[in-house]
Amino acid sequence: MKIPLHLLNGDQLAHQLQGASFFQRHVVFREALIVGPVKSTSLDEFWKIRTEFITSSYGVTSEEYTQKTVSEIERLPALPEGTEICLWFEDDLFCQLNFWFLLSVLADRPQFRLFRIFPPTSSEENQWTGFGQATLASLEDCYHSRIPLTISDVELGKALWQAYRSQNWHVFKNLACQTSPCFHSLKEVCQAQLDRIPDTDRLGKPERILKEILASGITEFSQLFQEFNRQAGIYGFGDLQVKAILDDLLSGKH
Repeated sequence: MKIPLHLLNGDQLAHQLQGASFFQRHVVFREALIVGPVKSTSLDEFWKIRTEFITSSYGVTSEEYTQKTVSEIERLPALPEGTEICLWFEDDLFCQLNFWFLLSVLADRPQFRLFRIFPPTSSEENQWTGFGQATLASLEDCYHSRIPLTISDVELGKALWQAYRSQNWHVFKNLACQTSPCFHSLKEVCQAQLDRIPDTDRLGKPERILKEILASGITEFSQLFQEFNRQAGIYGFGDLQVKAILDDLLSGKH
């Protein structure tokens, strides 16, 4: 029996899954495709522009990025036929963009059996919490409730990625109307991306939210970050992304 490969959204989840009986091998996708350039005509070109962006923005070397991200994903196509690949990704925009990209990489590999694993059921108040607070027992339940991705699901993910990558927002908006058990809150998440496009004030929705929070008198970053996530958790931004937006606001770039 082939051992499943778990394709994870972050190192924290890998730590949380330690000790699970089914968790024997995994790959972590260490990227943040929600920021930086992604427009490219080939996978090689894509990795090149992402390497340049990540090294200039996050203080890692190109060798580190290649080792921790590129080489991990490049070995996926060489997995044995029939390998079960479980994609552990949350429903926020940050995670979904990474998820769509990976589906585009795997779309031409029908020899794999792909499954989507969702975070534990959440309430409206903590809809975008994801796997962050999940116990090992609840993660095991998530695994056993995994949903197989059909060919049409994979093609939808690939099409969403291509539309995002090329900034074809008309196609993107149409794709958002499709439904599938493998994509939760798709229309809402896609609208969140469309809301990032600067309006007449040259600000997207995340910038406007941060500007309003600052105007309310909250300036200490940890409090500001917490309030931003309360209002705009759908974006899934980490502290680095929020800080970059904040720095641009304060420097007058927006």
